[in-house]
Amino acid sequence: MFPPVEQATPEGLLAIGGDLSSERLLEAYRRGIFPWYSSGQPILWWSPDPRAVLYLDRFKVSRSLKKRMRRNSYDVTLDTCFREVVTACAAPRQKDPVAGTWITREMAGAYHKLHVMGYAHSVETWHDGQLVGGLYGIALGRGFFGESMFSKMSDASKVALATLVDHLKKRGYLFVDCQLPSPHILSLGAVEIPRSRFLQELGDALKTPDRIGRWTHGNAEFQG
Repeated sequence: MFPPVEQATPEGLLAIGGDLSSERLLEAYRRGIFPWYSSGQPILWWSPDPRAVLYLDRFKVSRSLKKRMRRNSYDVTLDTCFREVVTACAAPRQKDPVAGTWITREMAGAYHKLHVMGYAHSVETWHDGQLVGGLYGIALGRGFFGESMFSKMSDASKVALATLVDHLKKRGYLFVDCQLPSPHILSLGAVEIPRSRFLQELGDALKTPDRIGRWTHGNAEFQG
């Protein structure tokens, strides 16, 4: 069991230790908590205040991104190579060589188990048969909890996110939990909201039963 989220530090740290079992992870997300730690550290559990959330109708698609998607510069698939997406998200970034190191081998294995169970999903962006971008996260009720994304070509991760938003909107989802704010995610339409409001909206989203299972394979359709 986790302590009440109101006991988190001002930075959002709520608890230390435990394990990354599927049951514990799912319980954490349903309570507005997520793990985030680096190799060599104990497992750290967080519930920040405020929270970064992307409401699907507020997602900002630039003109250049719309043009790129309409030109079919990339192919996009769902749930075809979850493990490879997580591995790419964990790899060092050119602009920040230490970024991504929080996705430890233990963390990657835990989320792959959730993928096999039908809770965790990936969106993949391809160019000439090569994986060049993508993202992954967990779907519970009518909420999607984004974990990480990567891009090896211009707009590849944005194309994956736009496809995810379109996929979720068509299925009645309410939001993408972005956890912590960043200039990049805020530029795409995410907003910061009080943790109390997030927990209320999370509770509303979880009133809908989980839709467990792999998402449709093959090219995804984007309505720009």
